[in-house]
Amino acid sequence: MDSSATQHKSVKKEWIFQIIIHLLVFHFVIMDHEKGQLRYELHWYQLWFFLNYVWANLLISYVFLPKFFYSKKYLQFGLYTLFVLVGVLFIEEFLLDPYVFPGTRMADFKGVLLSSGKILSVLVALAGMKIAWDATQRQRELDELKVMVKESELSYLNSQINPHFLFNNLNNLYSYAVEQSPKTPEIILGLSGVLRYMLYECRETTVLLSKEIEHLRNFIQLYELQIEGRGTVEFDTENIAEDYQISPLILNVFVENAFKHSQSGQSDQIKIAVSIKVNESGELTFICQNNYFPVESPLKGIGLENVKKRLNLLYPEQYELKIDQNGEEFFVKLKIKLSKA
Repeated sequence: MDSSATQHKSVKKEWIFQIIIHLLVFHFVIMDHEKGQLRYELHWYQLWFFLNYVWANLLISYVFLPKFFYSKKYLQFGLYTLFVLVGVLFIEEFLLDPYVFPGTRMADFKGVLLSSGKILSVLVALAGMKIAWDATQRQRELDELKVMVKESELSYLNSQINPHFLFNNLNNLYSYAVEQSPKTPEIILGLSGVLRYMLYECRETTVLLSKEIEHLRNFIQLYELQIEGRGTVEFDTENIAEDYQISPLILNVFVENAFKHSQSGQSDQIKIAVSIKVNESGELTFICQNNYFPVESPLKGIGLENVKKRLNLLYPEQYELKIDQNGEEFFVKLKIKLSKA
């Protein structure tokens, strides 16, 4: 649905809302009390009196409110509204009353006060509902804007993950191709599968945990080819039910970080251990450990900062992240409360 159609639908809803509110207020206007009993008497002239309130409300609600009140020009709003109230009072006391009730004397001070109170109460009710409607619409637009900002930020953070992974593995693929290694087809196939998952199967907010773990296993195998017997890589899973869901590509960054920093300063004895467990209450515990030569701190990478931002957006107050750098070992422990499909 385009913006013009959406706007037309919103305007239509607002006018339906206004008609209902005017009918309700008119219902209260014609109510009367007599000896403790409610009585309804509808006369033709009551419509004329109420139409006098309607034009004033439309002027206040659709001209003065957006032009002055919402622009914080409260003095101008108050003055123009006062002029309208005086105009409504003049029409009621000096035009409608003499016409509807000919022969009656002109309104005295007490009558003017009573009429002013009635006019003010009706206009406050009508204009107040307009303010409430506008506030509701602004809140809805604000909520939509927050969703758009969140989606844009997540898209930006995701876009920073894929090129980094692709750059590293294309360099490795180039090296294997130059050496005419028999592992080149295996790398191409693995890279194709991982990228297919990243580009096409991760468009939803959540994916099945089983699929995410399958992707992570392929992701680790692809990186494991780079070690070539220079160390050990362990990947264990436990109690992975089919109906649990997780936001995609959350765990990739920690694994990629482990491989990158283990290889950056070591030529052999690389040790990487990854485990994923889910308890009976649906809480996932992810642990990633790796040794490294402390050339530079792993915490300086943008990948870890990005994943923290993504966790704050996707799992606010629903996760625990512990990152320790102890001597020559890097330890990550992440707990997430999973949802079910």
